[in-house]
Amino acid sequence: MTGDENIVLSILMPCLNEARTLSACIARARAYLARQSFQAEIIIADNGSTDGSPEIAEALGARVIRVPQRGYGNALRAGIEGARGEFVIMGDSDDSYDFGALDAFVDKLKAGHDLVVGNRFSGGIKKGAMPLLHQYFGNPVLSALGRVLYRSPVKDFYCGLRGCRRSAMLQLDLNSPGMEFALEMIVKSTISHLKITEVPTTLSPDGRGRPSHLRSWRDGWRSLRFLLLLSPEWLFLFPGLTLVLISGIASLVLVFIDIPAGPVTFAQHTLIMTSALTLVGMQSVFFWVFTKSIAIQRKLLFPQPLFTKIRTLFTLERGLVAGIVLIMIGIGFAIDALLYWYKLSFGPIDDVSLIKIVCAASFFIGTGFQLVFSSCFIYLLDYKGERL
Repeated sequence: MTGDENIVLSILMPCLNEARTLSACIARARAYLARQSFQAEIIIADNGSTDGSPEIAEALGARVIRVPQRGYGNALRAGIEGARGEFVIMGDSDDSYDFGALDAFVDKLKAGHDLVVGNRFSGGIKKGAMPLLHQYFGNPVLSALGRVLYRSPVKDFYCGLRGCRRSAMLQLDLNSPGMEFALEMIVKSTISHLKITEVPTTLSPDGRGRPSHLRSWRDGWRSLRFLLLLSPEWLFLFPGLTLVLISGIASLVLVFIDIPAGPVTFAQHTLIMTSALTLVGMQSVFFWVFTKSIAIQRKLLFPQPLFTKIRTLFTLERGLVAGIVLIMIGIGFAIDALLYWYKLSFGPIDDVSLIKIVCAASFFIGTGFQLVFSSCFIYLLDYKGERL
């Protein structure tokens, strides 16, 4: 199973103290490869095992890649980078997946797919193989969220058995160190328009005889956080634009007229709230620009032509000019309100229109400073040490 230049498939198993199950996984993989006509290899990406797992793997003819940096993602990334095959099929070394049944993965990869993900819900989950919380809530909900946010065809985001074209994965610059690596692989493959498909996969109870490395609520939260942060449009842009549109229109109407609704009348006090919500919505849009820019810089997301064009609008000079203009308008409204109050000898105010003027002053001043601060922050994000 050598001959580096002719290796078609690398079977990759991340490993952390899997001495009880590793030999069975390798045996199934070897049995599968013995039936094939192509060259292949078995790789164990060892993540710091202390139970003799690397020695077991080497004794059985597998190639061991030692990965000192702990983490599921670190192990898989090192394994993919060190693989010699055109295709890589990776799966957990806890005996929960059958490495003797990889034909569907190989067939799809040979047919031109870049990523082939197992689907345990269509292939079958044996009794005791997956906690009920994961099977009926965690996996379905988070997978559905991933499909909605990224329009991915994958229905089982967390299946540990999957195959890929090695060259395609290396181009994605995957960098998540932990369990989020599985999500990052699917998300980046989707937004890079790689060819993705699923095949039915059976999940069996693992044979380790000890608790899983997974922590349901901790890893579930990390997965949710990862999915949302890689989709700043849904987290910040769309909610922000919606808030700006609804609250902005409501504020504009309330400046000129009160809105009766049965026994309730929305007036100047409502205007204070809608103006504040409009500012919140604008801040959310700016956070979209911030998070998207940072994610692109850290290679979590890829640059998009539309976003690049939008970003060119947010220069420091434009932001300062626009912000200062809005601040001056707000100060003008504030001075007008102050003069009106002065004419009343700073006494009680019965005219509700003055509250609307003060509200307008606060809105313009707040928006202006928000523009100034945001433009300065964006400039710092873009700053690469050029001359000032």
